[in-house]
Amino acid sequence: MTINIHTFLTKTPSSFNWIATIAIFTALGGEIKMYPFDETAFRFGLGSIIFFLCTLLKPTPIITAGISTSVLILLFRTSIDCYFNDVTLLAGLKEHFPAASFYLLFALCLHLLKIQHFREKPLTLGLLVAASEVISNLVEQFSRFLLQTHTFLYTHDFFILTAVALLRSFFVVGIYSSIVIEEQKKRVQEMLNTNSGLYVETLYLKKSMDQIETITANGFDLYQQLKTDGHPTASMKALLIAQEIHEVKKDSQRIYAGISKIIGEKHYDTFQLSELLHYIEEANKKYSVMLGKEIQFTISSQVDFQTNEPIALLALLNNIIANAVEAIDGIGTIDVTVISNEDNIDILITDNGKGISQDLLPIIFEPGFTTKYNIKGVAATGIGLSHVQHLLTKLKGVISIQSVPGKTMFKIKIPTQTIQMGEK
Repeated sequence: MTINIHTFLTKTPSSFNWIATIAIFTALGGEIKMYPFDETAFRFGLGSIIFFLCTLLKPTPIITAGISTSVLILLFRTSIDCYFNDVTLLAGLKEHFPAASFYLLFALCLHLLKIQHFREKPLTLGLLVAASEVISNLVEQFSRFLLQTHTFLYTHDFFILTAVALLRSFFVVGIYSSIVIEEQKKRVQEMLNTNSGLYVETLYLKKSMDQIETITANGFDLYQQLKTDGHPTASMKALLIAQEIHEVKKDSQRIYAGISKIIGEKHYDTFQLSELLHYIEEANKKYSVMLGKEIQFTISSQVDFQTNEPIALLALLNNIIANAVEAIDGIGTIDVTVISNEDNIDILITDNGKGISQDLLPIIFEPGFTTKYNIKGVAATGIGLSHVQHLLTKLKGVISIQSVPGKTMFKIKIPTQTIQMGEK
């Protein structure tokens, strides 16, 4: 195999930083060690675990990393022996060259096996890397046999090598899989939050389109009335206005179709209600921290099932809980309780915020209602409780609210068959 020196020398600084990080931490990790065999400097350390994990976590020029790590380990261990054990430079290099050869061969095996292609196949990945480690260890021990005339491995020693290689490889694969699963959960949560926002925007757009349709019809009626009454100039103006409004409607329809297509083409795995509640809790914890508030969330559910309405549920619950976060001054609590009640699912959302005035309760679900204004006195935007009401209407559900100073509770009741997978 040939190595392009120009490519090596022109690596980006970030690649050099990552390679240096791998080499340094591998060298240090190799010092946490044990010696499994008598009369030999062969040892098991954390170095290969660190090296393998790093190559999985981030795209890495493995050969370059292997060369750099080999050189650093050779120099590092030789320096330690020369300084602390009065070993000559030549003797130190001879002693630690086999260990350096291990990392070079190990990197070569990982490169040839193209381990990046097996990241989604943990069993195959673990077995391939374990085999690579066994081969590299055998070459290291053979190097010691040639350079240092140590006794070579016996059968039981080979089994020890294999067992340790399997243990270390699958340990790394397990750590990597845990990291990947956590990242996937974050991406799914972001995707759900984004699509719930798009879903709500389609409600806005649909409402606007209905209003535009009514205005267009009224404009055309006005045109006909003015024309009949003998007002040609005014009637033509009314017709032009109706036509312009109709163009706005067509643009809105195209936007609506585009957003609907995006939402419709998203294919999610089936979501448990408990998963959605977890996503909502995590999102609003971050929101409360962003607002500088210390809020304790308590989520409890007597029932769990796969839901076929994750976007709608996420949108309406997120809105109510975000409102609760905003209503709390500084420190507070938000409790979400899900109860199975005969053919319905009851969701209770309680907070210890400042509460809602009794005279506002009858109009709180009215379109355009808000009690939130910024420092310039501009009313807040968002889907608002009127759109929560609209979402619940689509789900055949109802919502009610009870509030006194220091406690507000929203109670949502939704037929189980409208949100549970397979119940329709």
